[in-house]
Amino acid sequence: MSEPISRRRFLELGAATAAVPHFHVPVRRRAPAPAAVSSANGLRSVQIAVEKMRAGVSPVEAAVLGIEPVENDPEDDSVGYGGLPNEDGVVELDACVMDGPTGLAGAVAALRNVKNPAKVALLVLRRTDHVLLVGEGALRFARAHGIPEENLLTEASRRKWLAWKESRSKTDDWLEPGENEPAGARPKVERKTGTIHVGCVNEAGDLGGATSTSGLAFKIPGRVGDSPLIGCGNYVDNEVGVAGSTGRGEAVILTNGAAYVVHAMRQGRSPTDACLDACRRVVACTRIPRLLDGKGRPDFQVNFYAVNKAGVTGAAALFPSRHARMTANGPELVDSAALFER
Repeated sequence: MSEPISRRRFLELGAATAAVPHFHVPVRRRAPAPAAVSSANGLRSVQIAVEKMRAGVSPVEAAVLGIEPVENDPEDDSVGYGGLPNEDGVVELDACVMDGPTGLAGAVAALRNVKNPAKVALLVLRRTDHVLLVGEGALRFARAHGIPEENLLTEASRRKWLAWKESRSKTDDWLEPGENEPAGARPKVERKTGTIHVGCVNEAGDLGGATSTSGLAFKIPGRVGDSPLIGCGNYVDNEVGVAGSTGRGEAVILTNGAAYVVHAMRQGRSPTDACLDACRRVVACTRIPRLLDGKGRPDFQVNFYAVNKAGVTGAAALFPSRHARMTANGPELVDSAALFER
């Protein structure tokens, strides 16, 4: 039988134990299943992205491959081929990608004649020491890498552009067909915003994201929105998560929206709550009366999407909206959290 330990000896042993350094042993988390989140036009995109990651493709490339069919779709007039043009009738595309493991990014803006700007952005990441190429320089870079050129303005988009041109002012000389008739009136033409973002995480917990757009319909030539700007339309932190945005790009630029979402997740916020936080920041930073509705709310839409390192997805918007996600249940189109009702 052991002898009783005196109080003095007990304290000596305790002091000796305290002197031994304690090393932090990280808790091993179960690897997440591959997951992806996207804007509502990315239902097929999230499925493709997850399938590619399961086949060993990196998250950033999987995001680009998920976006590509939407860029190729002439029916989606907010992205790629068939995107709505600038005020001169010319389609200009923007895109960016960001890779979690390396922390590198690539982007292009005001790119003409190339329907897959996300692919070109990935080349910028891989083949240059730059982040962003614009305009003619971006086109020459794409041409040097053998990317085919084509006219991106479809007949449907041309007609929408012409309708806008004919109805944009009460004092110009452009008339809507039928406006010379006795009951003729100028219809309201929507200046559409639209984009696709895909954020991905693989089984190893590595992250990647991509965003692609034709930008604000009928914009001033050379206008660049949030989509090709790292930290605005897309941001990745491989320790935390990835986030992206669609909607009014100027509001997202002024709030560094995607980075704001990721930083909120770093502070422990869930993807959905982090997206709501970013929406609240947009509201707080929107003060000019022309941008507010009759209730003092932003008179535009902004959406944020996020997925964290554990594979949890989330999204939020200023007003009711939907988003796509790919989880163990397959591709789903679900409601986003919203700050306001319509």
